[in-house]
Amino acid sequence: MPSSSASPTNPMAELGQVGDYEIRLLKVFKTVVECGGFSAAEAVLNVSRSTISVHMSNLEQRLKLTLCSRGRSGFALTEDGIIIYDAVRRLFSQMEDFRSTVNALHVQVSGELNLVASDTISLDDRSHFPEVLGEFCQRAPDVYINFETAPMNEIERRILNEEADVGFIPYHRELDGLLYQPIYEETCYLYCSNTHPLFHEPDHNEVRVQLEQQKLVHAGIQTNPDVTVQLRGLTKAASAYYYETRTAMVLSGAYIGFLPEQYVGHWVKEGRLKPLLPDERMYKLGIAAITRQYGRLNKPRDVFMELLVRRGQR
Repeated sequence: MPSSSASPTNPMAELGQVGDYEIRLLKVFKTVVECGGFSAAEAVLNVSRSTISVHMSNLEQRLKLTLCSRGRSGFALTEDGIIIYDAVRRLFSQMEDFRSTVNALHVQVSGELNLVASDTISLDDRSHFPEVLGEFCQRAPDVYINFETAPMNEIERRILNEEADVGFIPYHRELDGLLYQPIYEETCYLYCSNTHPLFHEPDHNEVRVQLEQQKLVHAGIQTNPDVTVQLRGLTKAASAYYYETRTAMVLSGAYIGFLPEQYVGHWVKEGRLKPLLPDERMYKLGIAAITRQYGRLNKPRDVFMELLVRRGQR
């Protein structure tokens, strides 16, 4: 049971600058408390009991608090001493975290970086992925990079389970445990090919009338509300998650489908694809890099994300 605190005459006194001297005194105090008294702390600190006593008195004078009682009844912390000891433990823990962080910054980045992207994101000029990857390889030449492509839901699962470090996905929802770094925005239109009956239909009203009877190929996953609205009323006749396979199905002339404007630009220029009712049938899709919010220290991931964010700000 702690003894009562004998507070100084000036209860409003404030502690000034905490420097190396105060830190040394706090280390002595922490050791004395954890050893259970002055005598036991002698061997740990390798100083005499009288020296420890002087240090403790100096600390109490510096803090203007009575931290402990010592005498025939033994060593005991005061109420103030208990509070200060708890604060000292937190202080030294934070100092150790700071030291570890600084040391980690000076360590050569090594290990693995596991990247996983959805569809064509990594080759989109707006992602700056090749430039970021080039800078990363210069900064961390010893890191082994694994880079894969996977469906969006699978990417989210891998990041959450720490099976991958950075994922690139269309932003469609916000999951607990993930951090989202916006990269760019995609515009998707409803396309048909030059072999589809609606390609040469000049009357927009006629296109609207016939649209619901046309076969639609879609991504086959749960999407954001804007996409859901656009798909409503259309005949979902096939699914193809990746843009490559979906584009092939639209180019066949048998299907219509939503595709990103930039991805299909060259087919539009060649006259093989065209958007249907572009002022009405379109939606925006944000693209984001995702990482796990909480997890183990991952220097390669942190360096990669730093470069990605910096490149996007240029």
